[in-house]
Amino acid sequence: MVMKKTDAFTQAGKTAVLQNIQGTLQFLQRFPPFNQMENAHLAYLVEQCLLRFYALGETIIKPADGTVEHFYIVKQGRVVGERPHSAKAGTETTFEITTGECFPLAALLGERATRTEHRAGEDTFCLQLNKPAFIKLFALSSPFRDFALRGVSSLLDQFNQQVQQKSAQTLGTQYSLNTRLGELAMRHPVSCPPDMPLREAVKLMHEQQVGSIVVVNEQKAPVGIFTLRDLRHVVADGSGDFSEAIAAHMTPTPFYLSPDHSAFDAAIAMTERHIAHVCLVKDHRLCGVVSERDLFSLQRVDLVHLARTISSAPKVESLVALRGEIGQLVERMLAHGASSTQITQIITLLNDHTVCRVIELTLADKGDPGVPFSWLCFGSEGRREQTLHTDQDNGILFEARDAAHAAQIRGLLLPIAQQINQSLALCGFTLCKGNIMAGNPELCLSRAEWARRFAAFIREATPENLLSSSIYFDLRVVWGDEQGCEQLRQQVLEQVADNRLFQRMMAENALRHRPPVGRFRDFVLSRKNGEKATLDLKVQGLTPFVDGARLLALANGIEANNTLERLRQLVIKDVIQPLDGAAYEEAYHFIQQTRMQQHQLQTRENLPYSNRVDPDSLNHLDRRILRESLRQAQRLQSSLTLRYQL
Repeated sequence: MVMKKTDAFTQAGKTAVLQNIQGTLQFLQRFPPFNQMENAHLAYLVEQCLLRFYALGETIIKPADGTVEHFYIVKQGRVVGERPHSAKAGTETTFEITTGECFPLAALLGERATRTEHRAGEDTFCLQLNKPAFIKLFALSSPFRDFALRGVSSLLDQFNQQVQQKSAQTLGTQYSLNTRLGELAMRHPVSCPPDMPLREAVKLMHEQQVGSIVVVNEQKAPVGIFTLRDLRHVVADGSGDFSEAIAAHMTPTPFYLSPDHSAFDAAIAMTERHIAHVCLVKDHRLCGVVSERDLFSLQRVDLVHLARTISSAPKVESLVALRGEIGQLVERMLAHGASSTQITQIITLLNDHTVCRVIELTLADKGDPGVPFSWLCFGSEGRREQTLHTDQDNGILFEARDAAHAAQIRGLLLPIAQQINQSLALCGFTLCKGNIMAGNPELCLSRAEWARRFAAFIREATPENLLSSSIYFDLRVVWGDEQGCEQLRQQVLEQVADNRLFQRMMAENALRHRPPVGRFRDFVLSRKNGEKATLDLKVQGLTPFVDGARLLALANGIEANNTLERLRQLVIKDVIQPLDGAAYEEAYHFIQQTRMQQHQLQTRENLPYSNRVDPDSLNHLDRRILRESLRQAQRLQSSLTLRYQL
């Protein structure tokens, strides 16, 4: 059959269109969230898209255009976001968008104009989707909707799923530290009323082969718990009457969690409180008990046992040996997909136990000075954000009547502090190169001396004082009474809130470390010692979040020290938007996770610890999430620039 010439052209055109659609589908399926969408929904997106070309420097959208009417996906090239610099002539680049990424989601969802001018950073092709089609796709596709609402969070979900899948393949494990406690407490809890004779209660424990019995009232709410440890005390004491009611021997008001809490929550509670059982309560009624043995059965970590061993170590040399076990614990947790937040919390907790035991052993060796004091920690330890690679940032706080009395007490405490510092160094806590340690006379101070020093930081915001405030204002008590430290914290919050100039200078200080994503490449890397160009995950990635959250928390009267908790409190106080807070939190989490995984790899390969990473060594998804995470750090810094008119 002979086709007419016009029919041949029509057929060729159809073929070209089909090939173009197929090529666009294949392109989108390489990138989240499009690789998770149903084929029909993705096909609808492609059918509704137009391919637009933008020459280098050409504006794609800008604030003056009004309410955003289109959704864009970069198919080839690069788009940069630019804003006028508030203090200087010209503009500054606030973010960069490359192949497979989309914009401007926040403006589309908010039905507003974009706050940033989007320009082509080079010759660029974008897929353009009109607003009605975007709204329909948003309603049809759950993966697309979740991505649009959560931004970097949805990328991180994929990363976490990959970690968990890899963990399951490697370890064949059924549970994780995120497992609900309700899934662990399989059997009905063994309980009894308060008036049951001790003999009958112990017999019931023996028959049921359990290590605890929960004492409940008539409403089945737990009022006490009796464990094998309590039984040993009764037997050892020798005066126990087994016909007495169990209420006379139980531990009252037992700690409890809900079935929806995680295995991690239970492990932390057991470690902090030195308990071996956690009651599960729902609607004020006992519904289960999780024991230390239940957590061990996860083949996770004997965290509770390790903490107990540290707290009872007979000498410093024993603590030195236990540091290796902490490293192995972190290794197993990473392998099981634990989050960086969980791991840093556990490392900090075990470090706290180690510090407390070192102090106790030192006092036993040198004798009690007869003066109450509190051991302070600063920096990452103060924020509960420590990794295995950490140095000492500590000090001592005590009460004194006047300067002479303070000098006298200092003379008693300094030899003890110096020995504690040296013992901690043996345990793996590197001596601070800047001598920020309790053995330094300048950091062994009365509460009044600390208060004057902190007030001077705020009153005279020199570069040195600003740097000091970024370390010392993240303080907490590890050992000793906490009241004096809390009084110091309240004074700092009041003074910072009343000093706008200090806040502005802190903001300038928070902009020192710029995230390494820039105008000409997706990462702006620096060379160190002639090595391949890399980026510093701690200084360039984490520090912008730490410094930004600290400033905003201090300026808004937020007492929390931990960076993520500060961000959550800032959202509650409406200082930052909920979507921004979630994106900052997820970005911080991913950068910390990447850093810790690198440290573990360095440990296995007997390499020195380094926070520097080569982005080319990451897979496509990790690399993209890292760049998006660093972009969130840029956004936080940009918000500080606008807030303080820098």
